[in-house]
Amino acid sequence: MSDRERQIIDQAHKVFMRLGIRSVNMDDIAQHLRISKKTLYQFVKDKQDLVQRVVKYNCEQHHAAITGICERGLNAIDEQFEIAKFIAAKLGEMHPSIHFDLLKYHPEAWDLLERTEKAEIYECVARNMEKGIAEGLYRDDLNIPVVAKIYMARFDAVFDGELFPESEYNFQDIIWEVYRYHIRGIASEKGIKYLMKKVKREHATA
Repeated sequence: MSDRERQIIDQAHKVFMRLGIRSVNMDDIAQHLRISKKTLYQFVKDKQDLVQRVVKYNCEQHHAAITGICERGLNAIDEQFEIAKFIAAKLGEMHPSIHFDLLKYHPEAWDLLERTEKAEIYECVARNMEKGIAEGLYRDDLNIPVVAKIYMARFDAVFDGELFPESEYNFQDIIWEVYRYHIRGIASEKGIKYLMKKVKREHATA
C-alpha cells in the first residue's frame, strides 16, 4: 500500500468512525479528504471496496496496538487491563451505528471483521491465560479453550444494543466490568489480591 493510499484509508476510517457508514457516500468521503471523487476512485473501486479496506486497516491497527501492549513485559493482569483500556477507548470513538451498518449493508466487510477480530481476541485471551498461570496470578486448573470462548461470547454482548442501550451505558464502563468479571473468575488467590489492589489504585487515579 502506497503512502497516499494509506492516508486515504486512514482518513476514510476516521470519517466512518465519526459519522457512521450508511450516512456517508463517496462524495462525502472525497469532500472530507479534500480530493476529487475521480482521484478517490483511482484508489478504490466503490464504497463496498472502501469499507472492506477500512475494516482490514482497522483490524491491522488493532493487532499492532495489542501486540505492542503484549511486548511491554507487563504481568498478565496488567496486560489484560491495558488491552481492555485500549479496546474501551476505541469503542468510545466509534459511531453507534457502525456494527449495524456493517452487518446489514456490508456483509463481506462484517464477515472479515468477525473472523479477524474473533481470532485475535481468542488468541490474545488464551496467551494471556497461559502467561497468568505461569506467573501464579491465574488458577492452574483453567480449561483455556473453554474460558477463551466464554470470554468471546461475553464480549459479543457488549455490542448488544438491546442489552446495553447507548442512552443508558457507555462502552468504557461495560468493558471495565467485563475485565473485572473475567479476572475474578480466573485469578488465583494471589491474583485476586493483586486485582483488588489494582482496582483501588485505578479508582484513586480516576
